[in-house]
Amino acid sequence: MNFELFIALRYIFALRKQSFIAIISLFAVCGVALGVAALIVVIGVMNGFTKDLRDKILGVNAHVLVSAFSGGIRQPQLMAELCRQVPGVTGVTPFVYSEVMLSAKGGVKGVVLRGIEPSTADQVLSLTRDMVSGSVKDLEEKDEDLPGVIIGAEMAKRLGLVLGDSVNLLSPTGTQSAVGFTPKIKIFRVAGIFKTGMFEYDATLGYVTVDAARNLLGFKGDVVSGLEVRLADVYAAGTVSDQIRARLHDFPVFVRNWQEMNANLFAALELEKTAMFIILAMIVLVGSFSIVTMLVMLVMQKTKDIAVLMAMGADETNIRRIFMYQGSFIGAVGTALGYGIGIPVALLLKKYQFIKLPSDVYPVDYLPVRLEFFDMALIGVAALALCYLSTIYPARRAAALKPSDALRYE
Repeated sequence: MNFELFIALRYIFALRKQSFIAIISLFAVCGVALGVAALIVVIGVMNGFTKDLRDKILGVNAHVLVSAFSGGIRQPQLMAELCRQVPGVTGVTPFVYSEVMLSAKGGVKGVVLRGIEPSTADQVLSLTRDMVSGSVKDLEEKDEDLPGVIIGAEMAKRLGLVLGDSVNLLSPTGTQSAVGFTPKIKIFRVAGIFKTGMFEYDATLGYVTVDAARNLLGFKGDVVSGLEVRLADVYAAGTVSDQIRARLHDFPVFVRNWQEMNANLFAALELEKTAMFIILAMIVLVGSFSIVTMLVMLVMQKTKDIAVLMAMGADETNIRRIFMYQGSFIGAVGTALGYGIGIPVALLLKKYQFIKLPSDVYPVDYLPVRLEFFDMALIGVAALALCYLSTIYPARRAAALKPSDALRYE
């Protein structure tokens, strides 16, 4: 152990004899600890919220979307095969998209209707994993008179629907008759109920087969609204979508990825995370100000000791390091205590989910937590850096002391 560190530790352990300075030191430790703990919990919640929201969005929507400029895609099988040849693509499925009205015994509700192929939808969507009753395979039952539809749990709850109930789907692509416009109406049976955890999806989405959607919407031939593509790496969506765009350059389609379609949402979440980090770092800053106060008072009380050390050969660098070590040690103790408080609280919150949120207001019904090593390391580095910076002024003041002035009246 070097000379400066030995003196710094000696001063720290002697603080118990100086009650006022000891109280300020304790306040500094607690301030740093509370700041670090708050940062760990809040940043963990922000990470968890972002990941949970991203997973839910990408469970219902594809990583890459291929759509026609106008009308629909007329060669879906050929285009799907070209997409599968792109490295990084793990699944491709066609879809039909429209907005219809659903009427049942419990009322009328607007529905975002999506026609899917049950055989390939599982490669792209999380619908199979989100089912709470029924099965996606039940959509494939050959019943032209009563095809199946899968609806969200919130929609089923609102309309009082259960498996096997009949509902009417009203298509906007109706016919013009002598008495005016007549919407096309077809009866469906409830073949399944899903729950994603996002109120918006659970209350508005409905799934039928591609053929049933074509029949309801009046699509002619082998026409679909577009293709949904799933990737092995969601963060490679930009590169893969460019490759898909190059493969399909002969077709009148445009290609978008999930990052482009949800750019504003995730940019807002990232900005909110940064803002919360800065705001909560102010708590650590308060603790670091206490370190400044404590060190200044200690310099005033240890003037004689500093002068003696300098008279014995200690230079300004040695004196400066003594107080820098002392302030940094207090900051390290507070940071370690903050980790000891914040990580267990975050893990308990993650395991037991005892803070519930209203599902009709927020996209999730609990506070998700995700602890990432980079963020944990960044919090520790930021806390230690603030504590270190708070030692510079008192250390420079102590190093500027002249032995002759300090010992003049001794």
